[in-house]
Amino acid sequence: MPPETFAARIAAWQRTHGRHDLPWQGTRDPYRRWISEIMLQQTQVAAVIPYYRRFIERFPDVQALASASLDEVLQAWSGLGYYSRARNLHAAALAVRAQGGFPASAAELERLPGIGRSTAAAIAVFSSGELAAILDGNVRRVLCRHRGVEGFPSSPAVERRLWAIAEEALPEPADLDAYTQGLMDLGATVCTRARPGCAACPVSGDCVALATARVAELPAPRPRREIPLRETAMLLFVARGAVLLERRPPVGIWGGLWSLPEAREEEADAVAGSLGLAVLGTRRLEPFLHRFTHFGLRVQPLLLEVDAAALRDAGPGPERRWLPLEEAGAAALPRPVKTLLSELAAARLRERCGAG
Repeated sequence: MPPETFAARIAAWQRTHGRHDLPWQGTRDPYRRWISEIMLQQTQVAAVIPYYRRFIERFPDVQALASASLDEVLQAWSGLGYYSRARNLHAAALAVRAQGGFPASAAELERLPGIGRSTAAAIAVFSSGELAAILDGNVRRVLCRHRGVEGFPSSPAVERRLWAIAEEALPEPADLDAYTQGLMDLGATVCTRARPGCAACPVSGDCVALATARVAELPAPRPRREIPLRETAMLLFVARGAVLLERRPPVGIWGGLWSLPEAREEEADAVAGSLGLAVLGTRRLEPFLHRFTHFGLRVQPLLLEVDAAALRDAGPGPERRWLPLEEAGAAALPRPVKTLLSELAAARLRERCGAG
């Protein structure tokens, strides 16, 4: 009897040891599979689950998502990061509604905003049973180790080789769901980046990395490069317990979200003057560093108490508004801004309680 294929072993392992209770499993609904796959891009399952549940409760189907404003979608996404995913979700929902429903094939799904080749394949596998290969970060690691593939997995030449391996390894149709989910589960829970559990791996018997003692070396890390550091001051214009927010440009970091005005520290008074704000006092708060994929951002927050007339004279408007500090936790804000404002609100509450 011939030995079981790579795919058959992973499918069998998944049926016994894989994950079966994730909230997006057990359905062929392409909408729910799409939402989960987009959220899982560059985000761990444990972090995604509560966001997914809240998102589905708020937007139960593609019609509800398409009918919502981008602000509502960004608010539901706030804190999950990589906000272009939320903007693309909204744009794709509008496109799906316009064409009368979700496309069935991976090739058609890939034409929607924010859906790449691997994501399109995963949606098609789980919603329509299309025989398609996936190649997310966890799967790249599994294939690099099992086949002994050298080089950085996202470099063009290595990526082409990995896609060829993924296509070649596709299972029999009866194993498709279990195999596809099993690849994801194996990379996330067994063939992990650090301290992989090779003894529990269903394909360790012919794993090249294990046989050659190179599990820790494969896949090859991203070539080192210096991450640039940028600096900015975030201006907290506060009047009667409300803070002034500005909408960020639609593209770039935190695109479309509400955030704090930014400038060089020495320009704070000039910014206040341009907004017609009378500054009553200025205080430097604790600086912090926020890391993005390609650079670090060192932020110096400046608390500028302004005359209450600002609530009338400096907004609201389509690109500027006042937000009560106690409402910061529920607003569509970048995570570091939400944390900053929530901490400021808590500090003010403690001061009032102490004064009382």
